[in-house]
Amino acid sequence: MVKKFYIIRSGKNPKNSKDTEHVFTGASPRQAALKAAKRGYTNFMFRERGRRNSDGTVTIHVFKGSWKLVKYPRENKPSWLPDKIRMPVVKKVQTARVEEI
Repeated sequence: MVKKFYIIRSGKNPKNSKDTEHVFTGASPRQAALKAAKRGYTNFMFRERGRRNSDGTVTIHVFKGSWKLVKYPRENKPSWLPDKIRMPVVKKVQTARVEEI
């Protein structure tokens, strides 16, 4: 598994969005989206840093995310861990290809 860097983009439309300074890592866009959702992002877009498609475009991944409180699944939890923890939930809305970043 290769660690990739995904940059969050601001804006409503993938074609008119701009990069922000927030970067999340993961082997896949979904893994980075889970990290972003756990930190409170609800509607967000990612692009992979340093990668272009063969036709010179950039793929933008659009996600909708949230988190919910769930009971910790294991019995032997650490003493400092609360009874309920945040579980991130994400859904991929679309992927878009843009020519310019």
